Amino acid sequence: MTGTLLKVIALVAMLIDHIGQFIPHTPEFLRWIGRLAAPIFIYSVALGYKYTTNTKKYLKRLYISGVIMALINVGLHIVFSKDGGMAVSNNFFATLFLSGFIMYLLDKKEIKLFIIFFLWQIASLILCIVLSELFVISDYLWYPFYGAIFGNLYLVEGGFLFVLLGVIFYLSNSKRMITINYILFCLLLIFLSKTFGGGYGFFSYYGFPFGEYQWIMIASLPIILLYNGRKGIGLKYFFYLFYPIHIIILYILAVKLFE
Repeated sequence: MTGTLLKVIALVAMLIDHIGQFIPHTPEFLRWIGRLAAPIFIYSVALGYKYTTNTKKYLKRLYISGVIMALINVGLHIVFSKDGGMAVSNNFFATLFLSGFIMYLLDKKEIKLFIIFFLWQIASLILCIVLSELFVISDYLWYPFYGAIFGNLYLVEGGFLFVLLGVIFYLSNSKRMITINYILFCLLLIFLSKTFGGGYGFFSYYGFPFGEYQWIMIASLPIILLYNGRKGIGLKYFFYLFYPIHIIILYILAVKLFE
């Protein structure tokens, strides 16, 4: 299975998931199918980073896409949502960027850069909280917005765990290691879900934003293992364009259905 086909499968699973997320009264199994999407996209970014000819340009493209998506989310809320209604925070570009950025730090092998990154995470988290308190539309909207702008791994979609998964894929140099590490990651996910999954508020949602069915993501492992090392036909910009377009369409449709 080529890299392009992997991403197409992830895209279809993501679309099904988001239909279940946005459209009212859809069956829950749509969200189950959607659990396949994130791990495959994260794996694809690990591959993309490894094989790109220009890592800085690759990371810049992911970051800019995340910022644009964050602005789109805010714009949708301001234009279409009345009386503080439904906010949308879907922005997986920001998560993928941070995974790729940590891969870049690992390649540089400079402790100084990791210290700066760690300090920036603390400073930007405090800054994001302060800004969200000063300019509040919705916590659910603004925390991911500032997380994407400032590159804070705690506030992006999926949180630090999905960022970590990208690094795990990047460091796994064989299908055997991918299998072992991914299963261990999913077991950690199940443990954390059982331990912290029922809480409320900011730290519960942004620290561990997974429902009880997130463990189904382990089903993506056989698909990932089918990757044959070939890139495929690419379709690079198709994936970058499809994500914001389908979010915009589904959000507007959801707003109209709720009216």
